[in-house]
Amino acid sequence: MLKGKTALVTGASSGLGRSFANLLAAKGADLVITARRGDRLKTLAGELETKHGSTVTIIPLDLSMRGAAAELFERTEAAETPVEILVNNAGFATLGTFLDTACERSAELLAVNMKSPTELCWRLGRAMRERGSGRILNVASFASFTPVPNMAIYAASKAYVRNFSEALSIELDGTGVHVCALCPGPVATDFYEVAGRAVGRTDVPAGAAGPDEIAGAGLDALFAGKRLCLPVAKDHMNAFFMRLLPRGFVMKMAGKEMGLHKTGGEE
Repeated sequence: MLKGKTALVTGASSGLGRSFANLLAAKGADLVITARRGDRLKTLAGELETKHGSTVTIIPLDLSMRGAAAELFERTEAAETPVEILVNNAGFATLGTFLDTACERSAELLAVNMKSPTELCWRLGRAMRERGSGRILNVASFASFTPVPNMAIYAASKAYVRNFSEALSIELDGTGVHVCALCPGPVATDFYEVAGRAVGRTDVPAGAAGPDEIAGAGLDALFAGKRLCLPVAKDHMNAFFMRLLPRGFVMKMAGKEMGLHKTGGEE
């Protein structure tokens, strides 16, 4: 299906990113994978090349650093490896009250969750538009549908990603470039270990979906031309009722779910 096409996956060293890379390679795509942990990228590249015969380029990179998105562009598009599928997956959360979280950590979150995918969409999206084809999948979250106390910066950043993605998809109508926002609920990855380390709450929520299931649903929606993907059926119903319930009530319930009674700083 994707033989001869190149896909770029950010945050590919674990969790959803790893699942995206596996599924795209299984469809025949060559890959550029990036994350901070180069050792994990190297291991994944070897697995994908052996199992699927894909050509895999690894680029260890911290997307919170200034110039990271530009470097990714230079090492792909300008290196005559045009990216035809972009999966903006890299991101993380912090669990704890905003004032008790280190300012530097919040700034890093905003850079990874918002600035980096925005710049990659601009740089690679322009190249895709010029060629007349391309696909961009931006990983948002079900948390994008409401403010979430005790995870305030994360939920706000994902609301930005969802709204930005949907607006961009309209702007690109008729250009051959399609954009989709993926909004999963809880996924069984190390996301919760990273998010809750500072407050000692690292358990994965009960009923969390598997990363392969969510990544597969996101790619299906992207190639089907959808602008928004809620990958789990119950989330469609939850999103509907959230629009009907009083906003204050919804926020308090979201805060309770995130352990609003707990406070904690950054590690």
